[in-house]
Parts: sequence; C-alpha cells; structure tokens
Amino acid sequence: MIDFGGPLGPIQPRRSGRLGDTVVTYLVDRIVAGEYPVDSVLPTEPELCDEFGVSRTVVRESIKLLEEKGLVRATPGRGTRVLEPPGWNLLDPIVLEAQIRHDRELGILDDLVSVRAALESDMVSATAKAITAAQQQGLADQIEVLASLIDDAERYAAEDVVFHDLIMVASGNRLGHAIIHSIHSKARLSSRYNGTPTAADLAQSMSEHRQIEALIRSGDAERVSALMRTHIVGSWNRRRPEVHDALGRAAG
Repeated sequence: MIDFGGPLGPIQPRRSGRLGDTVVTYLVDRIVAGEYPVDSVLPTEPELCDEFGVSRTVVRESIKLLEEKGLVRATPGRGTRVLEPPGWNLLDPIVLEAQIRHDRELGILDDLVSVRAALESDMVSATAKAITAAQQQGLADQIEVLASLIDDAERYAAEDVVFHDLIMVASGNRLGHAIIHSIHSKARLSSRYNGTPTAADLAQSMSEHRQIEALIRSGDAERVSALMRTHIVGSWNRRRPEVHDALGRAAG
C-alpha cells in the first residue's frame, strides 16, 4: 500500500493520467525525505512493479525521469543509486515541492526568498527605466485593486502576485520572470511560507507597494531596487515561523 503522507504534510500527486507520474512523485518524496538515503539503492524493478501495480516499462520510464531530475543514476548490474543533493534539479516542480514539504529548517525557503529578492530587485530597476505609459497605468490600476482588498487577506494575496507580475513583465526579463513564477508558485502552496497576515502586515505591504509604484513612476531605478529587496526579504522575515510562531505571519 502506498503511503503518500510526509512528515510535514500529505503529498499531492500529479493526476495527469500517467501511472508513471504517481511512481515518480512517490520516489522523489522518499528520496528528498531521506527514506532512500544518498548512495543507497532503490528497490528493484520487480519490487517497484509489485508495489505500484505497474509494468516494467512504467518503472523504467519513471527511473529515467528521476535521472533527468538529477536524483539517481541507474547502472546495469548495480541498480539505481541515489545521488548527492547538490545535483538535484530544484527548478523541477516535483523536486521543489518535495524539498519545501520536507524543509524542516526552512533553508530551502530562505534560499528561495533570497533568489526571488535578487532577481526582482534587478528587474524592478529595469522596469523603472523602460516601463511604458500603458504599463505604468496598469500598475497604478493594480495598486487601487490592492487597496480595495486590504480587508480580504486571501484575495489581496492573489492580487499581490499580479502586482509583482506586472513589474516583471515590464522589465522585459522573460527568463527571470519564468524562474520566479516557477519557484514562487510552488512556495505559495506551503502554509509555512504564506503564514496568516494581520491587519498591520497588510497595511505595511500596501504602503510598500505604493512606494514601489511611485518610484517606478519617477524612474528612480536605484531606490526602487533597494526597496523591492527590503519588501520581499522583510515580508519573509516577519512571517518566518522561527521568528514568531509556528503558523507564521504574512504580507507578500
């Protein structure tokens, strides 16, 4: 029987209709959780076929996908061995989800916030130099949308993402936008990343958003870059579970 429960919450397997997706999701989770330690050998093909009720073809395809994600190496006659974490592809959605789920010390979320802050601070600087009149109007309109939702934390959080997306699109940095979209969307699935915002948290977030929009409008690339970094890192520091309580606090 497959147990999809992890120490920090249940796994949500992908439901694409492919049996291999379930096998891959399960094996990635066990590897990241340390159930299959580094340098250990995964169960044999017949054992995996029996456990999951799938064919050898499905198991072989799943192992190939694990290799592509950098988690294992299959060697004829020696089995499939788990590789060191530095080689794992953290931009792969299944791997990143598992890392966040088993991130007891929050190190992966700290790294994620650091990467996001670095990229977005650079991108907002570019936006301040290159934003069009139409894009600026869109950003100003989004500020008003956020202001109208200051008492609705869930909807505010969704529109907060839109605000940041508008800035990244205006920067013209498509790769940076894609990286942040990928890692941030996975982080937002974690309650430990999101926390529970207070009225004060939302008010501070709203104030910083207004300042960011104003600095972009004035073309002050240097100051808006510094403010964006402060905004992202400061928000995480306020809601990070070790800083306050286990639920955390948030204002994105």
